[in-house]
Order: sequence, then structure tokens, then C-alpha cells
Amino acid sequence: MSLRIVANPMQSRYSRRKFLASAAGFAMPFTTRLGAATPRGATPVVRPGGPIFEEITPQVSGITWVHENAMSSERYLPETLGPGCAFFDYDNDGWMDLYLVNSGPSDFYKPSEPLRNALYKNNRDGTFTDVTEKAGVAAGATFGMGVAVGDYDNDGYADLFITAYGRCILYHNNGNGTFTDMTDKAGLALPGWTTSAVWFDYDNDGRLDLFVCSFVDYTSKLSCGDNKLGRHYYCIPRVFKPTHSFLFHNNGDGTFKEVTHGTDIERAMGKGLGVVATDINNDGRMDLFVANDTVQNFLFVNRGNNKWEEIALAAEVGFSENGQARSGMGVDAADINGDGWEDLFVANVDQEMFALYTNNKDESFSDAAHKNGVAQATRLLSGWGLKFFDYDNDGTMDLILSNGHPDDMIEKYSQQVKYKEPLLLFRQQNGLLQNVSAEAGPAFTKFYSTRGLTVSDYDNDGFPDVLVASNGGAPVLLKNRCNSGNHWLGLKLQGVNCNRDAIGARITWSAGGVKKARLKSNGGSYLSSHDPREVLGLGSATKIDWVEIRWPQPSGKVEKLTGLPIDRYITVVEGKGIA
Repeated sequence: MSLRIVANPMQSRYSRRKFLASAAGFAMPFTTRLGAATPRGATPVVRPGGPIFEEITPQVSGITWVHENAMSSERYLPETLGPGCAFFDYDNDGWMDLYLVNSGPSDFYKPSEPLRNALYKNNRDGTFTDVTEKAGVAAGATFGMGVAVGDYDNDGYADLFITAYGRCILYHNNGNGTFTDMTDKAGLALPGWTTSAVWFDYDNDGRLDLFVCSFVDYTSKLSCGDNKLGRHYYCIPRVFKPTHSFLFHNNGDGTFKEVTHGTDIERAMGKGLGVVATDINNDGRMDLFVANDTVQNFLFVNRGNNKWEEIALAAEVGFSENGQARSGMGVDAADINGDGWEDLFVANVDQEMFALYTNNKDESFSDAAHKNGVAQATRLLSGWGLKFFDYDNDGTMDLILSNGHPDDMIEKYSQQVKYKEPLLLFRQQNGLLQNVSAEAGPAFTKFYSTRGLTVSDYDNDGFPDVLVASNGGAPVLLKNRCNSGNHWLGLKLQGVNCNRDAIGARITWSAGGVKKARLKSNGGSYLSSHDPREVLGLGSATKIDWVEIRWPQPSGKVEKLTGLPIDRYITVVEGKGIA
């Protein structure tokens, strides 16, 4: 997140160091070449024509919470990095609820009034009710950053891990609408400055482990200045010392053991902001891709027995093509070209361009951003939360990007420079990612200071919706109004011998004779977590031929299901079929 002066994406843009010397180039939107649902028994929704996404106002949704970024005249760096967000089903009623992370008291900030995170219960009618106090998840005593959702004790209820500048928090879901702070008992009271985190089963023992990104050593509380306005400004992270991230092994008794020591994870000193757990070499072990700010990205390949090999340089995902470290923030992984191998995406700041890494199937990647237009389309943006998802259920991955420059004073340097930036939506068609932001709706013509982004089908109509969290502002809820007419099947996977969330499962399906496949990765975006269900796009096919699920180890079972319904959600239990 290197802080540079940027312009409106349709205007010139300047860097802090270059704006007196020259104007940056101009870029138009590019077409990019690529190398759920109603409850069971309900009638599928008939979608009207119009914009792809509709912004749902707080007056309609009931989501009235607003993020406090604690912005001060000193411009302390934690102020500009949050917040994260998550959709998850905390009460197991089949409808996704919402969690939002706020700042709070710290060694540089004392709020005039108590601040809190927020948990909103889904009312199943498009509205939400604030149940934070009843659930006991307000936090309030730490400067929150992000949230990772996972059922770490396999009891069937999703738990929350909150990262922070300061003390992290582990909230155990009690299964009765309340949570208990188990941080100290679990051994997860991490100090320092943590950002994104991800639950995944790195050793395939059937229990979710935890990886936590650590940002910089901020013990100095450095405030940079003065700038040309005679004011303090947010420091470029390059001026701070790097730190190593953390890996915790799940002991199976509600406690965790840090197992970072002696691994490449400990040796790799970085400034982690984003992480996704995926399997880049199809060996059945989950790997980690970490986006770092102003130092190289990390690709930790899981060799088994807690042996990790950091191969980002050799894999060509650590630096830009000219060998420069970029300012990585948001990340994601998906098989975007349907070749059966996971590809990677990382968002950077303006002028650095985002990266689209296609998998070469030999533990290396090719940065297809330039030749495919991704670099040009994002050259003037600073990206945070992002997600590959199939918004129109045609069976291919689309992409949404949330953006916003980290320096709030950029408009003081030039009338052309804007602090807030637009969202971007790309649709995949015939092997191309087409920028369809102009068709996406009025929300995509506005400008935001976004950070976290979470994707979820919160209204259970089978078409994924989006919420983006704004720094120092209200979240933006986007309801999917896609009029594709495509069919779908939603899967909630429930592991028995493997981890309950079935992270690492491989899903293959056929509809109309067309075969598709997907890996159930976890994490991705920035500071955020997503709807854990998998929505399989069937396109125009009116039936699904079959679905095959390869459950992760230690199960390894392969189940093939036929005669399945469409346009609804089903729960599939490992070894038992449809629940």
C-alpha cells in the first residue's frame, strides 16, 4: 500500500514524488483475455431487466453501522487500512448474516464514545437486525482490522477470528446465538499488527488451522511529514521494518500451537495484507499466497509435515515483470480458464498495475496482466477487496474489484486527483474478461474509499451479492439483479472425517454435457470472509447431469450424486449424500 498521489481513473494521475515533474498516462477500460438461492421447495425468482447490481440503502437493509477510521492530524497508518467484513450463517438458519469490523482504542487513539463491531442477523426478507450486544461480539477494546470465519472445533457452528492493531480476538460460537471470547484459552492473543487471516487444514488431520498475516513493526508510531501542504501524511510502509506472519496448528481441544518457528513462514519477513489458501500444484495439500506491501509477495508451498517452501521468486509471483516489489493488498485464487489448475490475482496501488497470474502447471506462473489488458485497465487504481465469482451463473468465473486510494489528501495536490475510486466488474465470455462496469448499475458510477469486500447470496436467490466495507464510512450492499436466466445448484458441504467446512474439497459437475470443476479454497479478498456455500452455475441447462465431490483428507472419499434438483440449495454430508 505505497502511498502515491493518484487521479480519477478517467483523468491524469500523479505520484507524490513526480507530480511536479510530469502527469501520468491515461487508460481506458479494457477487455481482458484470460490465459443462491431459494430455499428448498421455493419458486425461483424471476429477475427484472436493468442494472446488474442494485445498491440497497441502509434505510432499506437496516445496516446502519458506520466505520470509524480514527483519522487524526498525525495520520497514523492503521487509520487508513480497515475495515474488513464477512458474510456467514452464525445461527445455522440457512441465511447469511453479516459481521463488520470497527476500529477502537489503541496507543494512539482514544475514542470519545465507545466503538464496536457489528453483527447483523438476516431477517430473510432482505433486511437485517443488529444483534451485536446479544451475541457478545462487539469487541470494542481493540483497533480492529479484519475477520476470518471458520468452524475450528467442528461443532457445526461458525466461529470468528478478529485481527487488529493490538490484541486479536477468537470468538467461539456457542450455538445458541451467543459467542464467547476464547482468545487467551486458545493461545491466540497475538499482539502487534495483524491484517488478513485464513482458516485451512494444512496437515489434513480434519481440523482447521489458522494463518495470520502480520503487517509492519509499528512500535515507533511513526507519523510522516510534513508534506507540501505543511501537514502530516500516511507513511509509505517502506519506512517500517517487516515482520513474519504466524501459523497455528489446531490441537483439537480448543487450543492452538504456534508452529511458525523454523519454517520458511518465519524466515520470510514481509508486510502481509492479503492471503488466500489454495492448492497450486494439485497435490491435495493447501498452499498459501500472501500479498505483501512494498516487499515481494510470498508463495508458501505445503510440502507436508509442516514443511513450507517459499517459492514466489522461482514461481514468478513475487515481483513485477521488471523485478520491482509492488504494493500487494487484495488477493484471490480460482481456476479462471478451466484447465484444472488454480490461478492467482493480486491488487496493487496505482501505477504498479494489478497482476493476473496463470498457472503453468509446474509450480510457476505467467503474469498475463499486460498481454490480456488487466494491467492497463487497473493502472490508475489502488485495489483492496476483490473476488472471483460467477455472478451470472454461466459456469465461468467473473471478477469484482473494490478500490480506493490510501492517501486522503491527494485532492489537495491536484484538482485532477481523487481519493475515492470506483468499483469494477468484469464478466467472462469466450475466454475474455469484459469490463461491464458501465452496465453494472449506478453504484459503479460512484466513488468510494473501499477496503474489505465479501461475496454472499444473502437473499438465497442463487445469484451472489456483494458488500464492500468503506474506510471511515458506511458499507455498500449490492444486490445481484442479473437477468441472465441461467440455472444453478447451491451446495453446503459438511465434512465428517475431513474438516467440517470441507475446505480443500474438489467439486466437479456436468450440466447439458458441459463439465466444470472448482476447488473450495478459503480466504481471499482483503480482511474479509465469504459465504461458505458453493453455487454451481449451470448456464441455460435445465438439469444437472451429476455432481462429484472429492472430500479433502483425511477422508479422501469421492462421491458422485445424480438426480439432483436445480435452482435451490442442498446440504451434502460426507459419506451420507444429501441431508
